[in-house]
Amino acid sequence: MSPRERSAPPPAAGERRFATTHWSVVLAAGGTDTREAAPALERLCALYWYPLYVFVRRKGWAPDDAADLTQEFLARLLEKNYLSSADPARGRFRTFLLTAFERFLINEKKRERRQKRGGGRAALSLDRADAAERYRLEPADEITPERLYERRWALTLLGKAMDRLGEECAATGRAAVFSAARSLLTGGEGQAPYAEIAGRLSMTEGAVKTAVHRLRRRYGEVLRAEIAETVERPEEIEDEIQSLFRALE
Repeated sequence: MSPRERSAPPPAAGERRFATTHWSVVLAAGGTDTREAAPALERLCALYWYPLYVFVRRKGWAPDDAADLTQEFLARLLEKNYLSSADPARGRFRTFLLTAFERFLINEKKRERRQKRGGGRAALSLDRADAAERYRLEPADEITPERLYERRWALTLLGKAMDRLGEECAATGRAAVFSAARSLLTGGEGQAPYAEIAGRLSMTEGAVKTAVHRLRRRYGEVLRAEIAETVERPEEIEDEIQSLFRALE
């Protein structure tokens, strides 16, 4: 630790948390490779690869071509080829990512160049078969590629937060409650009534309602934490939450 770091006053709790979010670490590194930035960027890419895949599929590319394009783009991104164009003023990783991806696609129109992709790079691993199957289940509507990207971004974040909540519950002995009450947390289809869940778990209906209330609150906290990793400043979280809900409309 440098003398400057030892003499600096400790940051406030909010400042300390946002100084180490994935996107802020990547932005701080700029176009250089650092021990902290590389894994932070890889985690962000792992979160966003499927929204990028559905974007390029909706643009009209075939499944294999879409997977190739997505993987090549992420490979170049992980090599820091595009980070110099990241604009901290924009704040949001998803905005930067889609803009960079669109530029990449413009330069990848010719089939000869597509056939030369790969080059033995160590890239983010994509499950092509799973991606193609997931895309087959996407609604066959007239939604634009940009809107589909936004919607899939929202659903990916919601799913990641739900998975993280499930892991927390499993680690604290609440896996059964989480499994039984999961549909009640999001208002999704197939909701079981409180009385049915209470009977299944040998709990009172009131206890189930209390447990669901706490899980909903924790789910919101986990979701905010996930969103925080993809913005640079804490004041952008609320705006991203509103964007998430708009994407699901």
